[in-house]
Amino acid sequence: MVQDAFSKVVAQADSRGEYLSDSQLDALVGLVKDGNKRVDVVNRISSNSSTLVANAVRSLFAEQPQLIAPGGNAYTSRRAAACIRDLEIILRYVTYAIFAGDASVLDDRALNGLRETYLALGTPGASVAVGIQKLKDASIALANDPNGITRGDCSALIAEVATYFDRAAAAVA
Repeated sequence: MVQDAFSKVVAQADSRGEYLSDSQLDALVGLVKDGNKRVDVVNRISSNSSTLVANAVRSLFAEQPQLIAPGGNAYTSRRAAACIRDLEIILRYVTYAIFAGDASVLDDRALNGLRETYLALGTPGASVAVGIQKLKDASIALANDPNGITRGDCSALIAEVATYFDRAAAAVA
């Protein structure tokens, strides 16, 4: 079962038969305070997801043309489409993690077993990790654009966003 940060903290305290600690409450208050920023970041990434993925794939194939050359792992439109699909799925689950403030949805629904699947299929995980890094860089640049976004310090949220992409890249490499 996927839980948001609130449900997770409450479930953990409940399992120990304890009240929420001051630090847990402070962390949840911080999550609420950053709620509009979090929604803004998710909206920006989601509404630009097709462009983010297309640009990441285009850049990846430009840097690693062997992937789309005959015999390459993304050779043929079917295999290239699978690469695009995988990056789209990872990006979608990263946005879920950003919104929830918790990586468990990303881990449980997208990353668990992905490396093993790629190994079994002969997919170069390191190349997928490069594609994820490209998604990360473009998503963070988009999220950091101050135009039309809730004002305030977003550094902690951006650092959190980066960890979700890093987690995804590490899971496939």
